[in-house]
Amino acid sequence: MATERKYFGTDGIRGPVGTYPITAEFMLKLGWAAGRVLGRKGHASVVIGKDTRISGYMFESALEAGLSAAGVDIILLGPMPTPAVAYLTRTLHAQAGIVISASHNPFYDNGIKFFSDAGKKLPDEVEVAIEAEMEKEMETVVSRELGKVERLHAEGRYIEFCKSTYPMGEDLRGYKVVVDCAHGATYQVAPSVFDELGADVVPIGVSPDGLNINESHGAVHPERMSAEVVRQGADLGIAFDGDGDRVIMVDQEGEIVDGDELLFIIAEAKHRAGTLKRNVVGTLMSNLGLELALAERDIPLQRAKVGDRYIMRMLEETGSNLGGEGSGHIICLDRTTTGDGIVSALQVLAAMRQSGQSLHALKKGMAKYPQTLVNVRLHKQVDVTALPAVSAAVRDAEKELAEHGRVLLRPSGTEPLVRVMVEGRDRPQVEDVAKRIARVVEEALASEAE
Repeated sequence: MATERKYFGTDGIRGPVGTYPITAEFMLKLGWAAGRVLGRKGHASVVIGKDTRISGYMFESALEAGLSAAGVDIILLGPMPTPAVAYLTRTLHAQAGIVISASHNPFYDNGIKFFSDAGKKLPDEVEVAIEAEMEKEMETVVSRELGKVERLHAEGRYIEFCKSTYPMGEDLRGYKVVVDCAHGATYQVAPSVFDELGADVVPIGVSPDGLNINESHGAVHPERMSAEVVRQGADLGIAFDGDGDRVIMVDQEGEIVDGDELLFIIAEAKHRAGTLKRNVVGTLMSNLGLELALAERDIPLQRAKVGDRYIMRMLEETGSNLGGEGSGHIICLDRTTTGDGIVSALQVLAAMRQSGQSLHALKKGMAKYPQTLVNVRLHKQVDVTALPAVSAAVRDAEKELAEHGRVLLRPSGTEPLVRVMVEGRDRPQVEDVAKRIARVVEEALASEAE
């Protein structure tokens, strides 16, 4: 069932995750199935947003037709960030929100994500019910019961919402900011948010053509933004991914500030203000430097599995209000219901304004540990950590690194790979340890295959 975020190439290249190929026919049936489930409690409406990739036009129309055939009204938002769809689903009192996007992937991929009426992930039982409807033959309601369609220009509402998450009475005057929208879903709203708060904005990556989303721009490719910050003499740069739920920044020196560093800056500011609840939630891949820097400030870090849905789950289970990962997907639950790149960037800017320090100075509160990742291909599903030679190699490595490093072996969720990750203070040592463990994994796997 493709209700989380399932990517498939529209040029016939199937993506790594999911069960169904996402075609126009699939989207038509999915719209109908979702409409059937959502309409069980009476008249329903669904909000649909998308990013800027060319296949969004086709998928939007197919979803619209399916939902209408099930008797559900549709509100079309056009290109809007994923977190904007979550926010508008909630504020427009819709029964669900749908985002058509493949996030940071190239233009030829696309996918979908559902939000509940509360702007959060759909409950599992609703997803199961939609999947069950997908197996049935499609039947259209009678003409008088067909869903109606409204196109809503809601950019202004979302801009005002984002601005409301910045401290009241404060502004961004005096900051020169390069804003890179990756030719994606934030191109219409992000520059306006920072401009209306008083910043001198230099927008880049704001000319989508359906094919250039995430191409050499945005959070996945911050190098161009970095160069532009230095060229413009800007105070910082802010880069979003294609659907706007991730953010990566650069300081005035053009140095990249990743999600772990941004999470640290926000956490420290909230801790100082007394608004941080319980602990910070990271992932198994969060940099060891983040954990140590937070510990110095008596802020516990809890690690969830990699992926924003696992971070959200742990936030809710622990009653915490801040979590994120190195990719720049940061969730500020005291501000919104999902990861939001613009809102997260504003929390960092608020920390700068309130502390009187630059982004460059704030990020120095956390010393990132060198991290090396080596991928080893699997020819069959096997728990490599249970192989005696591998577990012995990991124990030896952990003894060598002592308290100044860590080792993690993690299977990929999308490819037949095991990822060998090693962190420590000394980069050459870290790289050597990672290669040694990877070599042991390869040899152990070869022995298993014999």
